[in-house]
Amino acid sequence: MRESAAVADTMEVGHHNGGPSPRVPPYNLEAEESILGAMLMSRDAIAEAVQVVSAGDFYKPAHGHVFDAISSLYGAGEPADAVTVAEELRRADLLEAIGGPAVLTTLQANTPAISNARRYARIVEEHALLRRLIGVAGEIAELGYGVPDDVTKALDHAESLVYQVAERRVTDTMAEIRDLLDANLDRLEHLYERGERITGLPTGYTDLDEQLSGLQPSSLVIVGARPSAGKTAFGLGMASHAAVEEQRPVLFFSLEMSHLELTQRLLCAEARVDSMKVRNGNLSEQDWTKISHAVGRLAEAPLWIDDNPNLTVMEIRAKARRLKSRIGDLGLIVVDYLQLMTGRDSAESRQVEVSEISRGLKILAREIETPVVALSQLSRALEMRADKRPILADLRESGCLTADTRVTRADTGAEVTMGELLDAGERDIPVWTLDEHFRMERGVMTHVFPSGVKDTFELRLASGRSVTASANHPFLTVSGWRRVDELMVGEPLGVAEGCSAEHPVGQARNLLLDRCRLALTWDEIVAVEPKGPQPVFDATVPGTHNFLANGIVAHNSIEQDSDVVIFLYRDELYDAESPDRGTAEIHVSKHRNGPTGMTRLAFLDNYTKFANMAKGV
Repeated sequence: MRESAAVADTMEVGHHNGGPSPRVPPYNLEAEESILGAMLMSRDAIAEAVQVVSAGDFYKPAHGHVFDAISSLYGAGEPADAVTVAEELRRADLLEAIGGPAVLTTLQANTPAISNARRYARIVEEHALLRRLIGVAGEIAELGYGVPDDVTKALDHAESLVYQVAERRVTDTMAEIRDLLDANLDRLEHLYERGERITGLPTGYTDLDEQLSGLQPSSLVIVGARPSAGKTAFGLGMASHAAVEEQRPVLFFSLEMSHLELTQRLLCAEARVDSMKVRNGNLSEQDWTKISHAVGRLAEAPLWIDDNPNLTVMEIRAKARRLKSRIGDLGLIVVDYLQLMTGRDSAESRQVEVSEISRGLKILAREIETPVVALSQLSRALEMRADKRPILADLRESGCLTADTRVTRADTGAEVTMGELLDAGERDIPVWTLDEHFRMERGVMTHVFPSGVKDTFELRLASGRSVTASANHPFLTVSGWRRVDELMVGEPLGVAEGCSAEHPVGQARNLLLDRCRLALTWDEIVAVEPKGPQPVFDATVPGTHNFLANGIVAHNSIEQDSDVVIFLYRDELYDAESPDRGTAEIHVSKHRNGPTGMTRLAFLDNYTKFANMAKGV
């Protein structure tokens, strides 16, 4: 054992097999060969390796192919040895590319010690990180030599490139329950000693704070409203209260309004001076006194505003991390608003792009342990309903499916309808889902929920499959995710094919399910027919945001990653004579860790400000 450890240490200090060179990127072929050899001989070694490295971490492409083949077999629950891996590589037409079956036998024979698998993997990972750092350094140098017009944006991009290198390092996210319980008890004792019902960051809206217990750390809160309902004013109210009253640092990203406009709104709301007077400068002496006092309060507030209209999630994360490193913990981040953000250029559709943005904001919230409030524009579909109050379906860039839609379970192989899952109140259902590499993997559907009544269309495919969905529900085509109302007869849709678990029983059935791997294939649309208004439903599948609906790959998006969804509704926008004029309904339609329901706020139109209702109103 001592000799094996010495071998591992020797590998670690060698930059690469041919000796150090200033122009050759760092690598260690001995470590790459040793980890692969260990994986070919031990499932435990595979388990260790896949937590640390990926196929792209190997310097020699053939080694990456071998790692990928071993990982695929391991993920499918199948044995991974020289024979099975050779067959896996042969099926992928890669066996000759790696040098033939003899290479696998040689890898096994030359491995110093299986017990050192994790150390070998770390060496491979560290060299890969250094190579990525060299690559990023080159990209950053090119940025500088390019003399960009927007130097600040170039710096943000450079920072994000370096951060991506560190982010790719696999971290240990496991924790023993004993430690987690100790941490929870410490938190409970702290809350008990405080004796306060608001455990998170207060929003300043007292009834909402009672309902949410304040904005909780690491949570993503989506605030949705139609134009003119006041979502920016609502977000500014939260930000102002946190910074002015609670003295908690706040970072406000505005993609719609400039620094000047936002500062003007903050000043009007804080001073309670008519916004029209501030815009035209027609101020009384009393107004000037109010403004002077408001300026004094706001000037002392730890509030930062960024009005870059072309922000990406990565830039938001970079700026938030940078500010946190300067001042310590952040109290709140607000993004105004979600649909104006720029996502991945290569995203298959806007639905996927917005979904990835919301996922990035949730990751940010967890990463810096700060609540993130993302304001969101709602679908125009609600304008067509008699009741204009928003529902979850209005938030989503995707649509909904009828209750008879069958979901394929990944644990039993059986199909169950969305209506049955909803009626049973079943949660955390194992399902099949398509990953980012277009491979069918096992995922989790957390729950099914109703989305109201919508006009529906039936899609019929050449194989006999069919599904009924709302017009805006996206399905997978060869050109990406597209809505039902954009699909045409003759167009191929993504469907799943593979082994079935319907016939075997008992242990044989369980073995088949363990080895079952579905594959993405294509089926042609033969008809798209209207089916009229029907009750429709949707489901949450975190991460991948898709599942099999009657065997057809269906997508869904924004709401998935949020912990809280709040909708603003002002009846006066639709009825000038409304008895609720001057008030707003605040609907908490999703609350991952607490109750949902409606509260009311006053809307002070001349100050563009939401305020708590007087008691008894």
